[in-house]
Amino acid sequence: MNTLDLSPFYRSTVGFDRLFNLLDDLSPQESNAFPPYNIERTGQDTYRITMAVAGFSKDDLVIETKENAIIVKGAKSQSESEQKRDFLHRGIAERSFERRFKLADYVEVRGADLENGLLHIELARELPESKRPRKIAIGAEGENSPKKIESEVKN
Repeated sequence: MNTLDLSPFYRSTVGFDRLFNLLDDLSPQESNAFPPYNIERTGQDTYRITMAVAGFSKDDLVIETKENAIIVKGAKSQSESEQKRDFLHRGIAERSFERRFKLADYVEVRGADLENGLLHIELARELPESKRPRKIAIGAEGENSPKKIESEVKN
């Protein structure tokens, strides 16, 4: 089994520990699990997860978001006529599944659509105003400038 050595990244980055721990926790079985999926970037801050869910209808699928994760569950209800079928070859998997995707901070689900056996989940990253980059003026005489705070302490 191949393992990935992330120690050079730990030495040269700050604040990415959670990301590297997630990479360390990935197992080979998890990467090959059913159903197959794609994750693609559709814009600078937008993403799409596409899952192949042939044989499932909208009523058979549930999508939940919880604690920086998306959980997609699929459960096919078996009617009596489907239980009596005699398959000579069964290549379309209609088994129940649960697939989890970890989300980065501030990534939200924008919508989902089921088309031609593919489930598309649209995602977008939206930083709050307090987390967006801003310019700081140098030497500005603002409310919290060091000179104003010093004068208040002396008085």
